[in-house]
Amino acid sequence: MKVIIVGGVAGGASCAARLRRLDEKAEILMVERGPYVSYANCGLPYHVGGVIPKEASLLVANEATFRNQFAMDCRTNCEAVSIDPKKKTVDLRDVKTGKVTTESYDKLVLSPGAASVHPPLPGIDLPGIFHVRTVPDARTIREWIERGTAYLTGMNCYSGIQMVKPVRRAVVVGGGFIGLETAENLVHIGFDVTLIQKPDHVLSPLDPEIAALVQGHIKKHGVKVVANDGVVGFKQLEGGCLEVQTSTGKTFPAEIVILAIGVKPDTTLAKTAGLTIGERGGIRVDDHMRTSDPDIFAVGDAIEVKDFGTGEWSLIALAGPANRQGRIAADVICGRKSRYHGTQGTSIIGLFGGAAAWTGVSEKTLKKLGDTDYEKVFLFPNSHAGYYPGAKMLGLKFLFRKSNGKVLGAQALGEDGPAVDKRISALAMAIQMGATVYDLEESELCYAPQFGSAKDAVNFAGMVAANILRGDMPVSHWESVNGAFLLDVREPVELVVENVPGAVNIPLPQLRARLGELPKDREIHVICRSAQRAYYATRILMQNGFKAKNISGGMLSRAMRGIAELK
Repeated sequence: MKVIIVGGVAGGASCAARLRRLDEKAEILMVERGPYVSYANCGLPYHVGGVIPKEASLLVANEATFRNQFAMDCRTNCEAVSIDPKKKTVDLRDVKTGKVTTESYDKLVLSPGAASVHPPLPGIDLPGIFHVRTVPDARTIREWIERGTAYLTGMNCYSGIQMVKPVRRAVVVGGGFIGLETAENLVHIGFDVTLIQKPDHVLSPLDPEIAALVQGHIKKHGVKVVANDGVVGFKQLEGGCLEVQTSTGKTFPAEIVILAIGVKPDTTLAKTAGLTIGERGGIRVDDHMRTSDPDIFAVGDAIEVKDFGTGEWSLIALAGPANRQGRIAADVICGRKSRYHGTQGTSIIGLFGGAAAWTGVSEKTLKKLGDTDYEKVFLFPNSHAGYYPGAKMLGLKFLFRKSNGKVLGAQALGEDGPAVDKRISALAMAIQMGATVYDLEESELCYAPQFGSAKDAVNFAGMVAANILRGDMPVSHWESVNGAFLLDVREPVELVVENVPGAVNIPLPQLRARLGELPKDREIHVICRSAQRAYYATRILMQNGFKAKNISGGMLSRAMRGIAELK
């Protein structure tokens, strides 16, 4: 059996290695049009910023590794230009010489990846404007930062005591993973950074109120965010400086511009074979990674996958899913019954010491689909036991089915990155296993005071959600309490800092003695700082004949909502 794999990096390289482990006799040819067959593209922004100083650290494996360790033919600078599915052949072009050769295959695996979006804007190809997609991209950016213009070169001439240092300016276009990570790294090496994006918030998978906190975090660390404004062109000024022009008429000067607008599945080769392309623009595959041609498989950023939570087709450009898809394709080629069960989009991004992470379905996706069978809660637990030094607050939005308690999705952020990772990773596994909020109540997780709490944030999410479903704690949200009777159970001193106009204040310790001041003919919505005291108050009220609901997340979720509306 002869297998040709087009494209290395995550999907293709993992498929090749897995295929050799399963079949020692298979003839394997892997081709990669770039100079590197397997590299860590997720580390590129950190190489730009010098966090990963050596380019070699990004290179996972080279041609020699695949030839010597896996006994396969591996060719870099070799581009697949066309497929003839009837003859089962692929035309390969040597990038350096232009020579075209033809190879036959029994099975073909496509892992061409996705190309950076490069819109036809005026001036977009001017010197100093870059994508961050490959190792050569990162190398070129580093070289430009050192000596790309007379101004940047002059920055290296300062020595001794320098009281006033000229400002280096950068504009990053796009607020996704690459855009945010590159912005952070440019700040670290001394750039004044402006991030411009057309959507109204960064990190599109997040719901607006969580994304607003991420924006606040990066602004606090020096990144200027310009949202709801698209770039319409670029102009070169005197001295090599660039001018970035936006749709609202604003202009931003920059010594370097990073384009991180997104990626588009590379389907050029697939189209030469007449393969089915899906409605989202990716190669359509089944759960065995087969394309519309049974002898051609496809994996990685170029394919459409089913969303694990909604069943909708989606594009997920992540290394983890690409690796799993490569393994599954290899399994199926070797006769094993592996299946891909869909993608949850589980992701995390580190920014200035903190992190934001998410998994499963977002509320905005559920609304878009017209799905009303869900409930949400906002939680603000500590990253670990509060009495142990260094505890940081986590913000967690948790979504679950009203009908059966099934876990749907979660989003979290906090200044303790590992603590964010721990909770979303646990919830991601819960979603994959079809867990309910009742399972989360029972989950046994690691505990020591420096790592967590006896009642972990994951347990806490399950308990709060289960209380709602059992009727022990009816819940409401700020968007639905206009005109309602509001009861604030915080201490008066807290109201000096922030308060809700029109809310009645009865501190929790006084509530039992002052029940007569409250109406029994109206629904009472209870407020505190984070909703914990409001829960205690709700239980008191319900057991004394009142109709009461706890406003999820309390004043903290109100602040989140306010930030999202103001941004």
